[in-house]
Amino acid sequence: MTDHHMTFRERALSLTKYLGIARARDFKAAGIPLVYLRRLTEAGDLVRLGRGLYQDPDRVGEDAAHDLAEASRLVPHGVISLISALRQHGLTTQLPHAVWMTIPHKARTPHKGLRLEIVRATGEALTAGVEHIRVEGVDVPIYGVAKTVADCFKHRRNVGEDVAIEALRESLHQRKTTPSELMKFAAIDRVVGRMEPLIKAIQ
Repeated sequence: MTDHHMTFRERALSLTKYLGIARARDFKAAGIPLVYLRRLTEAGDLVRLGRGLYQDPDRVGEDAAHDLAEASRLVPHGVISLISALRQHGLTTQLPHAVWMTIPHKARTPHKGLRLEIVRATGEALTAGVEHIRVEGVDVPIYGVAKTVADCFKHRRNVGEDVAIEALRESLHQRKTTPSELMKFAAIDRVVGRMEPLIKAIQ
């Protein structure tokens, strides 16, 4: 039994190392029972990206950061936002399958290269709360914690209400922002009615 377990584990891990991101059907084709994927994910040997995609955990950070740099190169007027920003700020367990960016209303949607999830904004909703990080020598504009949380409520249809609530809770628990900061950006994003009761309940 243990031998079997080891070989399945080794086979699964070498497959993800080789492919970078492996699909459930790749494991099936290699004769690895899908029940093992759950065990490997729970043990932290694999990271589930969602929708039957698995990745080698050592690659996750590198690839995610590299993608942010790549996205900023491709879309110079865009700002890293929503789930990609949450991930960068350590506020979600979700691994985005694409880079989330906010771009001006009139900007053209980029069509080449990376997988992007684009949302549009104008005025303060676009310009407020932008911070800058350096990745691979590239200046990457990204929304700060409080703005990102407010944006998740504004775009809850895109990201899911549960993700927005998790981000709000984590941002306060980890003391990465304050209720007044959150309320400032909730006002800019016009989501005070949604966020205020939750902020009061969490404090």
